[in-house]
Amino acid sequence: MIPYSVLDLSPIVQGATAADSFRNTLDLARHAERWGYKRYWLAEHHNMPGIASAATAVVIGHVAAGTSTIRVGSGGVMLPNHAPLVIAEQFGTLASLFPGRIDLGLGRAPGTDMMTARALRRDMGDSADRFPQDVVELQMYFEEAEPNQRIRAVPGAGLSVPIWLLGSSLFSAQLAAMMGLPFAFASHFAPDLLMEALAIYRARFEPSAALAKPHAMVAVNLFAADSDAEGRRIFTSAQQQFAKLRRGTPGPLPAPIDDIDAFWGPGEQAMVERALAVSAVGSPDTVAERLAEIIRVTQPDELILAGQIFDHAARLRSFEIGAGVMGRLAG
Repeated sequence: MIPYSVLDLSPIVQGATAADSFRNTLDLARHAERWGYKRYWLAEHHNMPGIASAATAVVIGHVAAGTSTIRVGSGGVMLPNHAPLVIAEQFGTLASLFPGRIDLGLGRAPGTDMMTARALRRDMGDSADRFPQDVVELQMYFEEAEPNQRIRAVPGAGLSVPIWLLGSSLFSAQLAAMMGLPFAFASHFAPDLLMEALAIYRARFEPSAALAKPHAMVAVNLFAADSDAEGRRIFTSAQQQFAKLRRGTPGPLPAPIDDIDAFWGPGEQAMVERALAVSAVGSPDTVAERLAEIIRVTQPDELILAGQIFDHAARLRSFEIGAGVMGRLAG
């Protein structure tokens, strides 16, 4: 059975607040735990009116404290925004509070626009170019401290928090292979290089103390409902939000609409459909067919399912259907 997990952007929907988002995130995590999801990951984004998980480690702590067994982590922390020691201390704290349940997924993008990235980092410098060195430094902080080590993560040293590399390009695939780390591809919004990245990662993988063989996770958008029509309708919220982001007018997650064709022109439609191509939308049978196809083509070691859905009850239903479908596919 292929493990399946949740990627939650903790959406802020129109007419609601971040506090509402955090309540809904915890509720979904509790349901996901009961439905057999393996991981519950949250993503670092900044200056996004529709995403509440900017302080990712804090939200991870909120979710982990309200659940019992599901692994909770970042999908991901944007490491160039932070000093490695700060992340080691944050995730060392989480791993101390919730032993054996914390994952640390790392990305090298800013998770925002460039102006906000400058506000976050102050000195942009070569922060993205330092990503490989920063990952190595972060790994060092999770190892047992040497007797005369001048700088150590407290807590963090000796905790061996699992590190994943995340990416939507070939760079992180190559780095994950070279470092012998698990790799997650952001195919839920940038699928163009998915197959090439997976091929590179698997062909070039070098075993490490962390991982003996390649372990690849593929991200899929899930918009499941009791009918194909309702699945397509709830999908329109994500389609609108993505289009507005590309227009430079990001906002809260909008309510679904009945006629998405009236919202955009052919060019914008083609752009969004290409970006969101790795999606399973519709009834349980339609979703099962689409997920089976994705699994057949990509041969993932895990799937992680994302769903920017306006109505919380509909979001719960979508992930419930997703769990049922994954169970059917395993059978």
